[in-house]
Amino acid sequence: MNVAVEHIATDQPPDDAKARDLDYGWQSGNQIELLENGEAYFPKVFEAMRAAQREILLETFILFEDKVGFELKDILIEAAQRGVKVVASLDGFGCGELSVSFLRELAEAGVAVQMFDPASKTLGIRTNWFRRLHRKIVVVDAAVAFIGGINFSADHLGDFGPEAKQDYAVQIVGPAVADLHHFALAQSGRQVRTRRGWRRRPQRPAPWSTSEEDGLVRLIYRDNVQHRDDIEEAYIHALSKARTRAVIANAYFFPGYRLLREIRNAARRGVHVQLIMQGQPDVLLAKLAARMLYDYLLKDGVVIHEYCQRPLHGKVALVDDDWSTVGSSNLDPLSLALNLEANVLIRDRAFNQQLYESLEALARNHCQTMPEKRKPRLWLWRLTVGFLVFHVMRHFPVLTGWLPAHKPRLKPIESPAHDV
Repeated sequence: MNVAVEHIATDQPPDDAKARDLDYGWQSGNQIELLENGEAYFPKVFEAMRAAQREILLETFILFEDKVGFELKDILIEAAQRGVKVVASLDGFGCGELSVSFLRELAEAGVAVQMFDPASKTLGIRTNWFRRLHRKIVVVDAAVAFIGGINFSADHLGDFGPEAKQDYAVQIVGPAVADLHHFALAQSGRQVRTRRGWRRRPQRPAPWSTSEEDGLVRLIYRDNVQHRDDIEEAYIHALSKARTRAVIANAYFFPGYRLLREIRNAARRGVHVQLIMQGQPDVLLAKLAARMLYDYLLKDGVVIHEYCQRPLHGKVALVDDDWSTVGSSNLDPLSLALNLEANVLIRDRAFNQQLYESLEALARNHCQTMPEKRKPRLWLWRLTVGFLVFHVMRHFPVLTGWLPAHKPRLKPIESPAHDV
């Protein structure tokens, strides 16, 4: 049997999404629940999928054939067999090791599997490294949505061991789910319809909500066409308005100068700015790159913590007592200039406080704090290397754009022999 796996173009969104220039505004009246790590996330999302009546839309960067991946597969198959429309959009690099038998079982049950930029290995090495589908979104029956940084893999569970990831997602119920549903449908290439219970596409939003009410949610995203800087601009705008506190917990931290300057400026005007970085990284280069920026930030009063209990995979932040963001985007060149990402902005005091308490406990109990005045040992070497690394990393997206693997392609994959 042929396994029908659709192939989505690398750089360009589907025609429907590209034509509409999707912009989403602030939606009020939402219930938002913080889900920390797989122990909180997987039971919630699996429960929603098991209760699905009409539709499951799923996007993920990583799906592994482990206990989490097999449970997800069984749930999707059972849903499809009872008549639920199931669309699973997977990244060709992050899901590149999935077996043909795994995909075949999904396809035979009626699950529509889409692989973003799959590529065969060259000399045993995968070449489709950059411009990934890095979003993690689940929408069930256009009634409940999940978004964050958690993949469908067992390394998001504590019993995985010392390499288990620390991460965050949110469950949303309310009007903002219609925006996530609309977005997920459009990005999957499915026809976006307006029907009872589904909201029409919102108008272009104001960049900042001035409402005093809670429960506000706005979907933002980046692509390689019309929304290249939306997530980075949201961080910059929030930090520019910060009055009392700002906390950023990010796995891969190497932002551009404008965001670095806004972080530093906030600290200079008396905002208590804390950064939580990887101290035990799954990618050593991420730690080295982030440390190149420490001196620049520490001298102006930014407090930097390195989380040392296990790898940090979170992509969350908060400003003052009501603004927060949770999503898939790191603050590095891959996420800010190459990958397809999605975050939600949240204006809700209770959620902000819950996230703050979680991050504060993380910083207090499981982090080491960088000293304000670090020893100037090898300062000339660090200055030279830091300068070179910074500029290489900032021009890295342009350089990777020249690689042949990044040319947009739209090609159906029909044969199970294809190495996906």
